[in-house]
Amino acid sequence: MRGLFSTLFLLLVALMIVTTEAGKNKKDKGKGPKGTSDCAEWRFGGCVPNNGDCGAGLREGTCNDQTKKLKCKVPCNWKKQFGADCKYKFSNWGECDTAAGFKTRSGTLMKALFDVECQPTITVSKPCKIKSKPKGKKGKGKGN
Repeated sequence: MRGLFSTLFLLLVALMIVTTEAGKNKKDKGKGPKGTSDCAEWRFGGCVPNNGDCGAGLREGTCNDQTKKLKCKVPCNWKKQFGADCKYKFSNWGECDTAAGFKTRSGTLMKALFDVECQPTITVSKPCKIKSKPKGKKGKGKGN
């Protein structure tokens, strides 16, 4: 009986060692070129969606003769003209240009994520809201 317990104990210890080593190998497997890169000056391009103009995609980075791709995401409600990686601080909306029917505002670059190239200042515009005369309360209320 004592020999049976000793054998079971040794099998249990061996099984624990095997599963621990398998877990370590699984963690090391994903490190590949990411962990071994000696390059310090990576330059990344913008996020390119896999389908359409928004959603999950890839961003390509280069450093000397090395390239790598990172997963990224472009929000579907984002202003596509200056990209999701360029963060701007915007001024207030200007007055409506009645001739053109638009109002504009400018933004200055605050942060460029992943060292992408961004314009230092941008100008955006949107249509003016047409203000109609307020309608009277004719026919509404208790007095009619």
